[in-house]
Formats: sequence, C-alpha cells, structure tokens
Amino acid sequence: MTSEAGIVAAEFTGRHVLAEFGGVDRALCDDIGRLEAALRHALTTAGVTVCEVVGKQFVPHGVTVLALLAESHASLHTYPETGDIFVDVFTCGTAADRAGVVAELLCAALVPEHVRISTVVRGRAAAGA
Repeated sequence: MTSEAGIVAAEFTGRHVLAEFGGVDRALCDDIGRLEAALRHALTTAGVTVCEVVGKQFVPHGVTVLALLAESHASLHTYPETGDIFVDVFTCGTAADRAGVVAELLCAALVPEHVRISTVVRGRAAAGA
C-alpha cells in the first residue's frame, strides 16, 4: 500500500494463532534449549524475521520462550507436570499467513498427542475493509 506521498505503508492485517499441545514429552517441556531451537527453526523455516529470542526456566519446572519478530511475536509456555504447551503466534502485514505455518512446524517438532488450534484474523482483513 502506498500513500499519496509515495511512502509505503504497513498493511494493517494479521493472523493470531493460538494453540494448545497436550501429551508432549515431559522432559521436552522442561528443556529450554530444545524449545528455543524448535521455535527458532519453525520461525525461520516459515520465513519469519526473528529479531530476538529470550527464554526463562522456572523452578521447580516450566519454560517460557518469547520471540520478538519483525512481523510481531511468538511464544511457548510449558507445563511439564502435565505435558502441555500453550503456543501463541501473531504475524502481520504481508507475512500474516505465516503464523499458521509456524504452528504446524512446532506441532511437527514437539509431537503432541492432542492439538487444539484456533486462528483469529485481525486488523482490516477482519473488518472486511
């Protein structure tokens, strides 16, 4: 989209994918290194631009991994005691459709027994404008 002044404007549209992975290997749910690597791989394979990834290992267990993206953000929150992971991926602009690809790649990498995924279309595309 180009304005009257010839400046390229960002597309105000996005997809927000929320996923719940159940029955994930409990040791994997508590392995910050493997989870960070899985998130980085899914993001880069999907063609998303990773700015920074940070992780936090909780005591006695649990991990949160956050990725700041040029296209928005992604996160994993784990519950090793039950083998569950919450996944949140939001991509916007011309990369809006990549959030679903990231979730699919994470699903393949984390091998959950149960998966629930929902997608919210955000921005002007959601309003039909």
